[in-house]
Amino acid sequence: MKNKSIFITGGAGYVGSRLVPMLLEKGYKVTVFDILFFGKKFLPKENSNFKIIEGDLRDYEKLKKNCENHDTFVHLACISNDASFVLDENLSTSINLNAFEPMVKASKQSGNKRFIYASTSSVYGISDKKDVKEDHPLVPLTLYNKYKGMCEPMLFNYTDESFEGVVFRPATVCGYAPRLRLDLSVNILTNHAVTNNKIKVFGGNQLRPNLHVQDYCDCVELLINAEKSKVANQIFNVGYQNLSIKNLALIVKKVVEEEFPEKGIIDIETTHSDDNRSYHINSDKIKDALGFIPKYTIEDAVRELCYNFKKGNIKNSFEDDIYYNIKRMQKIQAK
Repeated sequence: MKNKSIFITGGAGYVGSRLVPMLLEKGYKVTVFDILFFGKKFLPKENSNFKIIEGDLRDYEKLKKNCENHDTFVHLACISNDASFVLDENLSTSINLNAFEPMVKASKQSGNKRFIYASTSSVYGISDKKDVKEDHPLVPLTLYNKYKGMCEPMLFNYTDESFEGVVFRPATVCGYAPRLRLDLSVNILTNHAVTNNKIKVFGGNQLRPNLHVQDYCDCVELLINAEKSKVANQIFNVGYQNLSIKNLALIVKKVVEEEFPEKGIIDIETTHSDDNRSYHINSDKIKDALGFIPKYTIEDAVRELCYNFKKGNIKNSFEDDIYYNIKRMQKIQAK
């Protein structure tokens, strides 16, 4: 744990709400810089090694001032995911693209030693290749994944011996986190099954790589501590099970029927989808370079969600906008 002081943008989001407590438990000092569209009650504010700054990525001076005296800068914040761009193209462009290069400059000028950028595996768009590796052409279908891809080389334009940059492209994340998202494939299907006794499948044949949120967190910690020679100027796919939406639905059906036997048979209803993203990623590079192998399956994610439904930790799962990025930002009129 040579890099003990971590600065995280977007640390009050879905992944951050699980990553931050994990890092604090392991003895890291963590600062979260977040616009707090979703609040901050999910974070352990009482921890003496934790600091939260309400701030906007587009506020260069505030960002630069607060990221000083940190070893590692982890950039998670963005207007996420593809569908969020229906909100306001200017909002998404200003945060996901225009703020990126100034942020990298701020990080470098503030003396951070390593910059870790969470890109996305959706940069590949549509591909019929059986194994999409990191050198596969980027074929963005939306501005979200176009901008994610455009930012990757921007980071490497600023790296040198004293400022390391590494990019990872996570698959679609699933599983429970305190600031839960229910607008992601596995989580959507599970919510429908538990709440409505019916799973709605949009399309079904699209292939999607998946990644448990805990594996995502473990990967970030690994990138924080990895040897410079293994990660500097590198891009890593990070995914686990590549499955069709249809097969995801079958896993959800099986697990929910086991966890809630009183519900009986969970029906699957298939309908049309305009979301044509389909790709099958290969994550051998990060396994070979860093020994990273995901540990948690889609089934684990679904069981974890079922457990939290039973415990009453997921309430009003269709009505409460806190679970849905677009609904939330529309409600608060995010700008």
